[in-house]
Amino acid sequence: MKVVVMGAGAVGCYYGAMLARAGCDVTLIGRSGLVAAVQDGGLHLHTQSFQARVAIAAATDAAAARGADIVLLCVKAADTAAAGLSLAPHLAVGTPVLCLQNGVDNAARLRAVLPAASVVPAAVYAAVEMVGAGRVRHHGGGELVLGPAPGIAAFADACAHAGVPVRISANVAGELWTKLIVNCCFNPMSAITRLPYGPMLQGAGAWDVMRDVAAECLEVARAEGIAPAGDPWQALQRIARTMPAQISSMAQDIGRGRPTEIDYLNGYIVRRGEELGVHTPVNRALQALVKLLEPGRAAPAPSPAIGRA
Repeated sequence: MKVVVMGAGAVGCYYGAMLARAGCDVTLIGRSGLVAAVQDGGLHLHTQSFQARVAIAAATDAAAARGADIVLLCVKAADTAAAGLSLAPHLAVGTPVLCLQNGVDNAARLRAVLPAASVVPAAVYAAVEMVGAGRVRHHGGGELVLGPAPGIAAFADACAHAGVPVRISANVAGELWTKLIVNCCFNPMSAITRLPYGPMLQGAGAWDVMRDVAAECLEVARAEGIAPAGDPWQALQRIARTMPAQISSMAQDIGRGRPTEIDYLNGYIVRRGEELGVHTPVNRALQALVKLLEPGRAAPAPSPAIGRA
């Protein structure tokens, strides 16, 4: 199976490395620094149970996707359309493209620019980070929940052989909403505090804020007619218990001076809430605070009149 990872960040590198170790023909498409490091010394994978240097192909050009049996789209949500347009000339009709991304509307936005592909929504539960050029660290998790589509069973079999748990769900929309709720709770709070989940949740009132965020998300989901899969609150507690040392991807973006995905997480809840008549003040506050931390978005200094007591 020829697997192409479009957007070789932490998530893409982790799944690409696991599949390559199991014998898949994997190509990473990413930034020049990552590509140079991988071409020079392989991709270094550090998991909770093993460390390995994986020989794997890497390129900066979307043309490397030509001939792919399946594409794992792992770009940031804001880059979904641009990535789809760059892939379009190189994919055969019906090629499965899996959206391994945060947010709930990536598949719909990708289909608009990549109509000939078989776009498959996916929920990703993997705690990973890039700790250097060509070096990915896995902190926990790794399950993929995929929507049903032609060719997905073969990919699921390849993942099973690679030690990657996969579920195919008829309610993938509900799975994505459960993941969205988890992200809306953990990502901005970790980004604002710069703390891993465990220490963050030891703060006074932290769990109460997460309850308020989750409650707003669930109200928007009900207004959308979406039934989140399982119990989102139990999912939040499980992640807090099993990944106490994890720092959110949003916190990692802030630390590296990069834009975050806040507009596609809490910001999405705010937008849909406005459209559906649901008030989302806690999500709005978290979105505003994270935007202030993004590069080039620092708040202006208060005027003397505002600053006086």
